[in-house]
Amino acid sequence: MSEQSSNRPSVAVVYHSGYGHTAVLAEAVHRGAAELAETILIDVTTITDEDWDRLDAADAIIFGSPTYMGGASAAFHTFAEATSKRFVEGRWADKLAAGFTNSASKSGDKSNTLAFFAALAAQHRMLWVSLGLEPGWNSTTATEHDLNRLGFWAGAAAQTPMDGGTDTVHKSDITTAEHLGTRVARHAATFNAGRRVLTTTH
Repeated sequence: MSEQSSNRPSVAVVYHSGYGHTAVLAEAVHRGAAELAETILIDVTTITDEDWDRLDAADAIIFGSPTYMGGASAAFHTFAEATSKRFVEGRWADKLAAGFTNSASKSGDKSNTLAFFAALAAQHRMLWVSLGLEPGWNSTTATEHDLNRLGFWAGAAAQTPMDGGTDTVHKSDITTAEHLGTRVARHAATFNAGRRVLTTTH
C-alpha cells in the first residue's frame, strides 16, 4: 500500500459504463472519496499503463459496473481478467476494496455483480468494505429519497430507467454512491494511520 506524503490515502475508482448511468455513480463515488483522499477515476475501456501503475499504488480500489443479464458487464470482466498477473504477484494484497453497480430494474440481480466484485477482491487478498448503511424505503414512513433506498449492504446499488438519460440517475442513488466513496476513504485513512503506528512502534 502506498505511503502518502500528506498522510492522505489514495483511492482509485475503476469502472465501466455502457450508457453513462454508471459513470454518474463513479463520479459520485470519486467525489465522496475526494473529501478525505487523493483520488483517481479510471474507465476500464481507456485504461493505460500509467493507470495500472496508479491502481498498484492505491490504498483502496472501488470497482464499478452496470449489471447486465445478471452480472458485471463484459468490459469489466475483461479488466478483471487482465488483473491476473497482479493476482499471481499479490500486488493488491491488503488494499481495501468496495463496489457499486446500476441496473434498469430495482433488483436486476445486482447482488450478483457486487458478489463478483467481492470475490475478485478476495482473490487479490484485498479487504472488502461494505456500504455501511441501514436500508431505506422499507416502511410506511420511509421514502424513495432515503439513502440506500434499494436496501443493499455489500455495496452501493442504483436503479435507472433503461430508456432514461444520465439525468435520470436517482439523486438518492448518487448520494448513496458518494457515501460509499467517503466510507472507503475514511477506512483507508484509519488503516494507514494504524499501519504507521505499528511501523513506528515495532
